[in-house]
Amino acid sequence: MIRAAGPAIARRLALPQTRAGISRQKIDSTVNMVDTEDALKYLPSIMLRKRNAGDTQATVETRTWGVNSSARSLVYVDDAPISALISNNNTSGGPRWGMVAPEQIERIDVLYGPFAAAYPGNAMGGVILITTRMPDHFEATIRQGGGAQTYAGYRTHGTYGTATTAVTLGDRIGRLSWFVSANREESLTQPLFFVTTAAMPRGAIPALSKTGAVANVAGASGLQHVTMNTVTGRLAYDITDWLRATYMVGYWTDDGRSRAQTYLRTAAGAATYGGIGGFANGIYTLGAAHLSNMVALRTDTRGTWDGEGVFTAYDYLHDWQRNPAGVLAGTALTPGGAIASMAGSGWKTADGRATWRPDAAHEVSFGGHWDRYMLENPTYDTNDWQASATHGNGTFKTLGRGTTQTEAAWAQDAWHVLPGWTLTAGGRMEFWQAFGGYNLAGTVGQARPRVHAAHVSPKATLAWRIDPLWEAKLSFGEAWRFPTVSELYQIVSTGITYALPNADLAPERVLSGEASIERRTADSVVRLSLFQENTHDALISQMTMLDAVYVTTNQNVTAIRNRGVECVVQKQNLLGRDIDLSNSVTYVDSRILSDPGFVSATGTMAAGKHVPYVPAWRDTLQLTWHATARLDLTGSLRYQGRVASTIDNTDRVGHVFGAFDGFLVADLHVRYGLTQRLTLDVGVDNVNNARYYLYHPFMMRTWVGSLKARF
Repeated sequence: MIRAAGPAIARRLALPQTRAGISRQKIDSTVNMVDTEDALKYLPSIMLRKRNAGDTQATVETRTWGVNSSARSLVYVDDAPISALISNNNTSGGPRWGMVAPEQIERIDVLYGPFAAAYPGNAMGGVILITTRMPDHFEATIRQGGGAQTYAGYRTHGTYGTATTAVTLGDRIGRLSWFVSANREESLTQPLFFVTTAAMPRGAIPALSKTGAVANVAGASGLQHVTMNTVTGRLAYDITDWLRATYMVGYWTDDGRSRAQTYLRTAAGAATYGGIGGFANGIYTLGAAHLSNMVALRTDTRGTWDGEGVFTAYDYLHDWQRNPAGVLAGTALTPGGAIASMAGSGWKTADGRATWRPDAAHEVSFGGHWDRYMLENPTYDTNDWQASATHGNGTFKTLGRGTTQTEAAWAQDAWHVLPGWTLTAGGRMEFWQAFGGYNLAGTVGQARPRVHAAHVSPKATLAWRIDPLWEAKLSFGEAWRFPTVSELYQIVSTGITYALPNADLAPERVLSGEASIERRTADSVVRLSLFQENTHDALISQMTMLDAVYVTTNQNVTAIRNRGVECVVQKQNLLGRDIDLSNSVTYVDSRILSDPGFVSATGTMAAGKHVPYVPAWRDTLQLTWHATARLDLTGSLRYQGRVASTIDNTDRVGHVFGAFDGFLVADLHVRYGLTQRLTLDVGVDNVNNARYYLYHPFMMRTWVGSLKARF
């Protein structure tokens, strides 16, 4: 028997949100699983921004926010946060998925909306709860997997492979249970970038940018070869039948290099970079080692009182990337360059929670929270970008550092007002500050002043259990999302691309509401949700071109509104046969209501335009046939409409590097139990070979397979 590592938080805290989930059994039988985050990709209104196998920047798109909003959703593993709230972007903001192995997952649940006082304002997009498992007897597994992507774009054609090896061991001895896992993944990626130029050198391919400017394609870059190793361990000790202590540790490394492929040729036919510095941006080496620790003490009495304390620490032991400064004649690179480091960055969190059940009518939960997020991000000049020490020649090219800290207290009561009626009401008080901020660019440095804010966020949900099958809910929640330390202080310089911080950002305020009705039976779910979210001072990142340099800045947009409808249908044993069907359709009307501070170079205003990165339509369809007790066949469709990525919606050219295209992707999965202990999984993602961009070129047809043995 395998037990969950801890009772589900949704049950322990009587959380009121609309939710959807997936069990370990369904993950195993329906998903082409390479990385932990793959388990999410068919959940309602969820889109996983995963560019390649082993992507460290896999962020989650939720019902009301797009792929660049990593700090507008939360991911927890057994109540321990793995969201990288150090940033709100697609680079360092991706959740630390590697800290939980696919074999450890018991189930995953998504909670929609900021309607529970237990979570900070980052829950506005949703909360993802990963529940792990612990063994009751000795068990061991070994899984060998692989994948092969066939990619074709411009003059880049090839097959890019992935190999994964995963081993787990676990046991229970008396009151002590333990579970360890080790994963190694090596992958080659399709190009993540294309090098463009306004000129037309020999060999270039005529093309436009997403805004219609000339952007002829000179070559491909970001062709990565990366190797990741992850070791995780969990210890659980049942002090009593109702009190458990847990310790979790994770160690993750990432090593790799990236190359470029030029399409340009000299008059004599020799390959050349043509003096285009963009090639140097996609040529780099990288290395990282991160360490995660979690300690928890929790009760599960099912009586009058329950409680828990969770403490976490996440440390960037080292994390660097080396780039050449530019290109020379032919395909030579400058010996000098830059080394960007994140070593010393990380976060610490502490949460204490309690639940009081004084009588059958009330379930009161309350708690306190503390977190601290630290940024340490120097970029050093170096005379030898490939082999020098990680501090280069000791000279800063740029430097960003600072700290944010939040203390919070919250309480809520799930009150059974009348038979069938439950009112869950509560609030969260938060005290936030940012300090120690400092920025340096070249020889100009500036210390940033301490800033702070304090806010109270009320929440309320009224649920009516109409009968044993039907339930209706009306929810309201206010949420405050404070700027991340990277939005305030991080300077990123990569070739001709600069990301500039804004130390004057105000927190964004969200007013969110949802009305839903759901019918649930033992083998089916039908739900309709109407939702609206109004955000004031929305923190939005925007890229502009200034003097031939791409500059990304964060700004407060005065008012935006996202409202829409979500319909979910799930049915097991369809037509009385061993067929399972699930379908979710989401429509969102996203609008910028006011942004008087923005005027484009052409005089275009932002008011009335679509909110960047939020698609109007999404649809996920999955059909599984349990053909025999040992064979499962699954087909899935994922659809998303095209999105704008600029505030004034001027990016109207699609299917080019930098665009955000719509896509329709079909996936197939076959699971076959060869024996009781040996399982074969094979499948194809993007079987229709759709070619699309979400800024980066995304994976085309990819074959996936694994063989797993259990002992």
